[in-house]
Amino acid sequence: MSEALLTQEVGSLAKPAWRVQPLKGQPITDAHIEEAEIWAERLGIAPEESTDLLRDWQGEAVPLDPEIQAGIKLLAVRYAIRLQEVAGLDILYDGEQSRPEMYEDLVRKAQGFKPRGRLRAFDNRSFLKFALVDEPGIETPGYNEEFAQVQAETDRRIKVPITGAYTVADWSFDEFYRQSLEQGGRSLAAPDAKRAFVLDVAERVVRPNIAALVEAGAEWVQIDEPAATTTPGEVPLFVEAFNRSTAGLPGKFSVHICFSDYSHLFPYIEEMENCSQFSLEFANRDGSGLGTDAAARPAYEVLTDFHQHAPDAAIGLGVTNIHVDELEVPELVRDRTLRA
Repeated sequence: MSEALLTQEVGSLAKPAWRVQPLKGQPITDAHIEEAEIWAERLGIAPEESTDLLRDWQGEAVPLDPEIQAGIKLLAVRYAIRLQEVAGLDILYDGEQSRPEMYEDLVRKAQGFKPRGRLRAFDNRSFLKFALVDEPGIETPGYNEEFAQVQAETDRRIKVPITGAYTVADWSFDEFYRQSLEQGGRSLAAPDAKRAFVLDVAERVVRPNIAALVEAGAEWVQIDEPAATTTPGEVPLFVEAFNRSTAGLPGKFSVHICFSDYSHLFPYIEEMENCSQFSLEFANRDGSGLGTDAAARPAYEVLTDFHQHAPDAAIGLGVTNIHVDELEVPELVRDRTLRA
C-alpha cells in the first residue's frame, strides 16, 4: 500500500485588504466589509467572528492601538486557517498573517538590528532592509504566542515557519563584524565576517526561537532560506547554519528554498543534518501543457540529484505556479506529481 501524499501550506498567503489597510492607519471601507462577508460565507465563519470587529471601525482610521492591531491580525489568522481547512490541506499554518514580512518579522524580534530603508524585492514588492549594528540575539522567544494562536484555531497538523540564518545575514547590511571595534577590536575580512554573521544568527537568534517552539509543543519547524543559493560558493555556509540551528533538538525540521537554482545545492546538502524534508518550488519554472515526460515537465528533472544526494529526505513538491493568474487544472497538477 502506498502512503498518501500529504498536502501542506509552505509559504505566505496574501493578506486581505481589510487586514493591511487598517494597520497602515487607513479607514475600513464598505468594500473591506463586503470582501470580509463574502469570504466569511465561503469559509463558514460566523458574522460575530468576522465583520463585527471591522464594523466597529468602519469609516474611521483605525488607531494604532496594540489591542486593535492584535484583534485584526487574529481575524486574518482565522480566515487563513479556515481557507486551508476548506481546501483540505493536511498540514498548515496561518500564512504569516501575523507577520509584516518573513525577514522583517524575525529581525524586528531580535537584538542588534536597525532598519535602514526599503528595497525592491520582485514584481512591485519591497522589503525593509536592516543592518546588524551589534551582537545578534533575542531577549524573549518571538513565536510562541503566534504558535499558540494557530493551535487554538485548528486541530490539524501544524508546521511553523521561521526565516533561516543565512537569508537573514544575506539580506542585511553588516555594520558590526566588518568594522573594527573602537577599543581593542579587530576587523574581519569579508568571508570571515559573513561566516561569523551567519553562524551567530543561527546560534543566538534562530536556534533559541526554535528551541522555545519545540518546548511549547511544536512538532515541525520549517526553516525558510530563499537566499540559500544566491552566492553558490556559500552554499556550505547555508548548510552549516541549518545544522547549527537544529542540532540536538527533537522534532521534525524541513527547509523551504524558493526562487533558487537548485543545482548549486549539490553535493553540499549531503552534509545537512536533521533535515527531513526539502520544500521546493518547481511549477514556477515548468511548462503549462499536459504530459509526464521530460520534455513536458523540465522543472522536475533536478529531483534525480536530490535522490542521489539526499536519498533519506522527503520532498515538499511545488505543483502550482504563484506567478500566473490562471488556476492550474487538476490534470496538470496530476502530471507534475506523476513526473516527480
